[in-house]
Amino acid sequence: MRIIGGQWKRTKLPVRDKPGLRPTPDRVRETLFNWLGHDLAGWRCADVFAGTGALGFEAASRGAAEVLLVEQDPDLISLLRATVTKLQATTVKVERANGLSVLGRLTPGTLDLVFLDPPFEAAIHDKALQAAAPLLTVDGLVYLEAPSAWEDAKLSPYGLAVAKHLRAGAVHAHLLRRTA
Repeated sequence: MRIIGGQWKRTKLPVRDKPGLRPTPDRVRETLFNWLGHDLAGWRCADVFAGTGALGFEAASRGAAEVLLVEQDPDLISLLRATVTKLQATTVKVERANGLSVLGRLTPGTLDLVFLDPPFEAAIHDKALQAAAPLLTVDGLVYLEAPSAWEDAKLSPYGLAVAKHLRAGAVHAHLLRRTA
């Protein structure tokens, strides 16, 4: 797995073989960052189920001012911290914690982009969306990876709507925008 664009383009990211770990494929990340634009200068981002950190490192590589990577697994935390050191990624902070708990304590209205790619078997997409939506700035976005497509009717209770959608194999990638 490699970073696709920005200052660390082509840098390899270490990937562990762990149950439930599904790194976002290169093709999906490339599409996502084409949707977002290649320059994320000044953006504040959180990847609260970081895993390999591919989404967060990609955002930092493209100029995000702040990237928070949240992960519970101690082995993955070690890899994330080693990658931060290797890249000298001063805008990236790594925190070992529960993603939902972190979403619950962040300041509302302060994030430009929240990456939500929770373990599919945990079935916490609803809780994650409910916690993430209030954190967005007026033009803020949520990237949601899920095992099925999310429709606007299902997203409306969170004040979100689908801006873009992509299906890649068993994964549905969504870019969500605020509706109010």
